[in-house]
Amino acid sequence: MIRIIVFCVAVNAVASAFAEDWPQFRGPNCTGISTTASPLPVDFSKTEGVTWTAKLGDGIGCPVVAAGRVFTSAMVDDETVGLFAFDAATGDELWQRTWPVGDIGDIHKTNSHASTTPAADAERVYFYFGTLGMITVDAKTGKDVWRKELPVPYFVFKWGAGMSPVLYRDLVLFCQDDDLNPAFYAFDKRTGELKWKDDRNDMSVNYSHPVICKTDEGDEIVVAGTGILVGYDPTNGKRLWQAKTLLRNIKTTPVCKDGVIYISLQSGGIANQWLASVDRAETGNNDGKLTRDEIQAFVGNRTVPETFFEKIFGRGDLDGDGDLEGRELDVAFLHSENFAGASYDAKNPAAEFILAVRGGGRGDVTDTHVLWKHSTKHTDHIVSPMILDNRMLLVKCGGIATCFDTSNGEKIFGPVRIGNEGDYFASPICGDGKIYVASENGKIVVLRDSNELDVLAVNDMGDSILGTPAIADGALFVRTRKSLMKIQ
Repeated sequence: MIRIIVFCVAVNAVASAFAEDWPQFRGPNCTGISTTASPLPVDFSKTEGVTWTAKLGDGIGCPVVAAGRVFTSAMVDDETVGLFAFDAATGDELWQRTWPVGDIGDIHKTNSHASTTPAADAERVYFYFGTLGMITVDAKTGKDVWRKELPVPYFVFKWGAGMSPVLYRDLVLFCQDDDLNPAFYAFDKRTGELKWKDDRNDMSVNYSHPVICKTDEGDEIVVAGTGILVGYDPTNGKRLWQAKTLLRNIKTTPVCKDGVIYISLQSGGIANQWLASVDRAETGNNDGKLTRDEIQAFVGNRTVPETFFEKIFGRGDLDGDGDLEGRELDVAFLHSENFAGASYDAKNPAAEFILAVRGGGRGDVTDTHVLWKHSTKHTDHIVSPMILDNRMLLVKCGGIATCFDTSNGEKIFGPVRIGNEGDYFASPICGDGKIYVASENGKIVVLRDSNELDVLAVNDMGDSILGTPAIADGALFVRTRKSLMKIQ
């Protein structure tokens, strides 16, 4: 009887720990919210409150935690990427895997080639790298389980790959909206079998993760993209509904709660971006037009794929004179049935707003399921929103917070500074009534989960943070640019 009781207590403890896992980017359903009942720290630093630290190579992907193990990636050297597993309690390295990455292009200086976040459960770790495809290894040993080659993504603006796998029941979901082969994949997480795929050639480059919206009609997989928010059938990948209410590009990930999808985003018009980035660059001639040679000069020594030129000039060069000008820029870079954002002749090419869309619709739900939509000046183009009770919290570069009522989008407080004026790439997370906001300058701001701004602490970790931290096992797991640490 004693052994049975002890066994049951142990099983319950394990089940409780697993329930508090942080299995993917931004944790359960990409919400950034932990259900932990354990107390989480307020005051800490790179030495104070740190249970353990593991030194790593360069990386900005987020840590994930599953079944007492922590996983993250890093560039071991310029030609090799590594995937690492640590014991969450002790920090002991359990295993590491490395792969040569082959021919990889230049990326923006704030990015890293180790930019994606693995997903994990008690059995397997799912890891994506642009030149390697989707790799799945055993969570206990790191040994190969399955691997799927995927089209190597191409980003003419050198943003680089940043999308990560997301888990849903027995599926590994992966969306890659790049400049050549945008698509959404669903793999069997045990075997790697492709269960379904959606061709997303009506999209331009986006960086928004799939999320699950629970509705009276059943679960829906929701993905934001160029112009439209799409609800997918999880069983076959068919598009159930779409709301044409977004901009031409999105880098934030929506949050779902009680059947409603909440989104914050900002984006400029496509023609303006191309002219500002390429035509007005040092390699351009500032004549308001784009040519193949001008684009190639902007990219540099690496040859632009001919398929890219065929795609954009094939549909955009309406007069056949070899350049893109005026309306041709809009036609070249956005799908004919999905133009979004400001047009080439807009006086103000930038836009930003917050909105709420009710799930469960069918067909075009733009006029029926958009609950509210408000223009703001308080969104960030990378930092995702946080939904807590009836509040939508936004944090933008410069360390500025604004809070809105989720029932109608009206402002609750802000904009107000949170005590750290850095750049922000990580999204806020919450647990134990505390909100943690990490900055590129290495500081983590701790806020009280409240209807008004209450800054509890600003903690300096001594190294840049671009990846969103994780919460699990009553602790924070923070991936700085050069290390992984547990704070408790």
